[in-house]
Amino acid sequence: MAEMNTPVVQNEKTAETRVLNGSEIVIECLKEQGVKTVFGYPGGAILNIYDALYKHQDEITHILTSHEQGASHAADGYARATGKVGVCLATSGPGATNLVTGIATAMMDSIPVVAITCNVGVNLLGRDSFQEIDITGVTMPITKYNFIVKDINKLARTIRRAFVIAQSGRPGPVLIDITKDVTAAECEFTPMEPEKIKRQTDTIRDEDIETALELIRKSQKPFIFVGGGAVLADASEELRTLAHRIQAPVADSLMGKGAFDGTDELYTGMVGMHGTKPSNFGITECDLLIVAGARFSDRVTGNASKFAKNAKILQIDVDSAEINKNIKTDASVVGDLKMVLRRLNARLDPMNHDEWVAHVERLKDMYPLRYDKNALTGPFIMETINDLTGGDAVICTEVGQHQMWAAQYYKYKKPRTFLTSGGLGTMGYGLGASIGAKMGCGDEGHPDTPVFNIAGDGCFRMNMNEIATATRYNIPIIQVVVNNHVLGMVRQWQNLFYGKRYSHTVLNDSVDFVKLAEAMGATAFRVETKEELRPVLEKAMALGKPVVIDCQINCDDKVYPMVSPGAPIQDVFDDTDLKIN
Repeated sequence: MAEMNTPVVQNEKTAETRVLNGSEIVIECLKEQGVKTVFGYPGGAILNIYDALYKHQDEITHILTSHEQGASHAADGYARATGKVGVCLATSGPGATNLVTGIATAMMDSIPVVAITCNVGVNLLGRDSFQEIDITGVTMPITKYNFIVKDINKLARTIRRAFVIAQSGRPGPVLIDITKDVTAAECEFTPMEPEKIKRQTDTIRDEDIETALELIRKSQKPFIFVGGGAVLADASEELRTLAHRIQAPVADSLMGKGAFDGTDELYTGMVGMHGTKPSNFGITECDLLIVAGARFSDRVTGNASKFAKNAKILQIDVDSAEINKNIKTDASVVGDLKMVLRRLNARLDPMNHDEWVAHVERLKDMYPLRYDKNALTGPFIMETINDLTGGDAVICTEVGQHQMWAAQYYKYKKPRTFLTSGGLGTMGYGLGASIGAKMGCGDEGHPDTPVFNIAGDGCFRMNMNEIATATRYNIPIIQVVVNNHVLGMVRQWQNLFYGKRYSHTVLNDSVDFVKLAEAMGATAFRVETKEELRPVLEKAMALGKPVVIDCQINCDDKVYPMVSPGAPIQDVFDDTDLKIN
């Protein structure tokens, strides 16, 4: 558990102190924090809070999901789409443990979520009571911080502190477990203004800035690698300024999508296992790699000992623990990325790297992304959605081949438009996240923003019950199932590295997603050809209600380019390389 980076100093409102019970205090604290929507599932231990929610339903919208895991993913998606804290609720025992995967997902991707659970009364703790679980013990490794509240007098302070911790420095999930007797007990409550979250600047050292400037000025072949930290820091404008000022090509990680405009002339695509050849080759050839808010995941670096060996590495990150953790750096600056880039940009004159940029442009011309243009495929689906939305939709994904196609073929022009489980790789994440994202778009004043969830058929089986959530509230998300009747990414590995032994990856059964979706109240379509896709997508976008589109593709379609596990990223290959060999 990590401590917050800023002190909690609350400012009292002028409103009078009142005597409230614990459940009412929870609601009042959520209102203080500006929370408009929460996601959850009731049960015995948390009933008092749900009773208080009922009384405040005109102020806080509650979305009853089909499963607590869906609530945790919805809170996560809400946070990613809005930049605000997502909130989910669950009861004790299995209700609380069902949040665990969603909490871990948020932790791995540094997403600010506050999960509120309730437990048995204090006098029943430690007695193996009905639906008792030590949820703070369970979630200790997967939260930024967690609390158990056994004293009504500490409740309001704890909730306020949780919101500060979730948002400060490197964001992350916080869990608050409240015993049932505390939700019923009473104490005095004084409203307070929420603490303003300050950007982390006290760790930015002048000498580190000077070293970074020296490296940039000496570089002849700079390259910028953008990670999810750039999205969290709202550093898009500063990144664009830096890239064009020093004439540096830009690649991103899966989590960094949208932080740098995917239609910009300097953009080269994703880097790593399924990155583009221009990105992987460019990073291998550059003499300076500027790493902006990325943690050097193994899926990015490939063989770490051979990653960017021709380059000096300058890493900028808010979390000092990331410096030299996976890749040894030559220089680093610790602090809020937006503020660091502002300081660098203020002292950098325009630089000319025409020859280097032209070389990378030739790589882009030589190695474009390719796919079969004659059939309905994942890439074609994503390109069609991109064309119809103009790149202005929110795209959520599950995990697998469809996730990579969504990352490769949709042009993300701005941050918080690509929501995916990057670190944990959680199958079943996207549908709940899309519901959260759509609610977040509404709360932020742009309810007409299209929200898609891109899933494989294996992932959709894990969370399709949340279609019932979308139809219950008429949340108009568009669920696209890229249906190849197999566990596509696992099968791809079996095909390439396991002698085509397809052990338990074939899903060719009698499940009909169209009928299932219709049974849950959604409109559903099946698409089997390229020609059918666009009209169906146009109908789905015009309906204004939950839609499921079952797209049938070939089971042997693969995600290319690809780097074999353990190989250096410059050994990236595609189907044309396999044919040559």
